[in-house]
Amino acid sequence: MGKPLAGKCSPEVWLGILISFILCFVLLPFDYPSNFLGVNNGVSLFENKETHPIGIVKNQSISVINQSTTDSCSGRYIYIHDDLPAKFNYDLINNCESLTGSNMPNMCPHIKNFGFGLEINNSEGVLTNKRWFSTNQFSLELIFHSKMKHYECLTNNSAQASAIYVPIYPGLEESQHLWDPNLTARDSFGEDFSKWVSSRSEWKKMWGRDHFFVSGRVAFDYRRKTDNISDWGSKLRVSPESNNMTMLTIEGSSRTNDIAIPYPTGFHPAKDSEVFQWQNRVRGQERPYLFTFVGGPRPDQPNSIRGKLFDQCQASSTCKVLNCHSSGINCEEAVTVMRVFQKSVYCLHPTGDTFTRKSAFDSILAGCIPVFFHPASAYNQYLWYLPKNYTKYSVFIPVRKAQDLKDGSIEKILLGISKDMEFAMREQVISLIPKLVYGDPRSRLETKDAFDIAVNKILERIENVRKVIREGRDPSIGFAEPDGNKFLFPEELE
Repeated sequence: MGKPLAGKCSPEVWLGILISFILCFVLLPFDYPSNFLGVNNGVSLFENKETHPIGIVKNQSISVINQSTTDSCSGRYIYIHDDLPAKFNYDLINNCESLTGSNMPNMCPHIKNFGFGLEINNSEGVLTNKRWFSTNQFSLELIFHSKMKHYECLTNNSAQASAIYVPIYPGLEESQHLWDPNLTARDSFGEDFSKWVSSRSEWKKMWGRDHFFVSGRVAFDYRRKTDNISDWGSKLRVSPESNNMTMLTIEGSSRTNDIAIPYPTGFHPAKDSEVFQWQNRVRGQERPYLFTFVGGPRPDQPNSIRGKLFDQCQASSTCKVLNCHSSGINCEEAVTVMRVFQKSVYCLHPTGDTFTRKSAFDSILAGCIPVFFHPASAYNQYLWYLPKNYTKYSVFIPVRKAQDLKDGSIEKILLGISKDMEFAMREQVISLIPKLVYGDPRSRLETKDAFDIAVNKILERIENVRKVIREGRDPSIGFAEPDGNKFLFPEELE
């Protein structure tokens, strides 16, 4: 009978076994960085590999790992209603041809690349070679959803979430019915959505006040007051259920739960170095024009100042005008608009069909100092993004009526600004660029972009509602209140 196997082990082997045994007890309790284990901030890096035409993967699985004692996502978890019926989002993009009306551009190319649109390959030297796209001004809801899919603090457990994101595409749906005389067709989306979201178990936690969604159109489009066919828009934001939610949109209403965040521009950086490179580029631009106006006239609007802006610009040797209604000029092309903005010191932004303009953000991106004529064009809208003291980054020329704008007054005002003040304003404008762009969702910038700021602020807003509830107060007070001063001119300029 042979000797036991243990008898063949040398003292060195036994020592090795003893050391390994001790190391197991010493090392196992330690927490390691998430990237050490192949996990990024609590969310699995392994995603559904199925390719989607716009970069949004339906029912993408999200795996949340056990958090360490110090949870970096505490108070920041967001639950996405991925169980949302497809008619509220994916069906719209899968049938993008139906979104294109007779007087609208083809939307199908604009929903590609996470909602960025087609990549611009030849900018004729106007743009940097990478990260520029033909982004439609109404594509915010697509872009936001794409970025939310890659948010670092997603959770599959709605009870753990600090906020509930509902990925509906109300702007895309609304575009099909803007001129529809059938009010039922205009309102059915909102009615069906309100019924669905309020029936979910997550709703009863705060009766919707921890819910938010995003729209790529202005809030006015969803607040039709009457059932007259001639009235504009739908009643999406009029229902009690929708009124309990917050909407992030390119232009807010007078209600405090319609919050404006930046229009998407064509620049979607993947690295901070791309942002810094662009900032340095516009900082060094030669600007031969004192001021410029890019837009179309509004002859059917008697109080519009656009006609006078055209007249004053054409009468000045220091102004460049780009009439977007002229044959051969396509102001939807980033190259066309950015070429002019980069050559101008000041860029004029009057109101149009609504108070705000995408081109205001394009001009800031170009390092051009914006000139506003109404406080609701920026100052009372983008409170999360723009300095409260608007004189630091812009020029305000209050014009209540078109006849108030005297001939030659714009050039006179702008020439009266000192070079030192002009330089300081431009530097402030350039410093705003990182927070006004929407970065590539597949990467994460060190600087906070427009999406990051919106998420942080919506979480802060919802936490304030929770505080009100904990204190036994009524959470409806102030949540969706009308702000009668939002669209009024200030009595005195600050």
